[in-house]
Amino acid sequence: MAAYVDNMQISWRGKLWCHLVADSLDELHEFAAMLNLPRSWFHRGASYPHYDVTTEIRIRAIEQGANEVNSRYVLGVAKALKVQRIATMKKPQNNVQALLF
Repeated sequence: MAAYVDNMQISWRGKLWCHLVADSLDELHEFAAMLNLPRSWFHRGASYPHYDVTTEIRIRAIEQGANEVNSRYVLGVAKALKVQRIATMKKPQNNVQALLF
């Protein structure tokens, strides 16, 4: 499982926040679950799918094997996740359409 965290340190609600992504959506959710992150922290409606994590959680993620990367790398991985998410969303519809025709 490959997960990645950046070091953006965006200030929000009195904490510093970073981004967590992974090579696949399944891996991302599994890694987030391992960190006990609420599923509500997953930003599915954002430009790119990711979890926001505090700098404290970032440290735990790294201890659990997440790779420290820069924001550009996270963005590249997140773009690939968006493509996967769109493909996953379209797949069931295509299967239903195939059954109807």
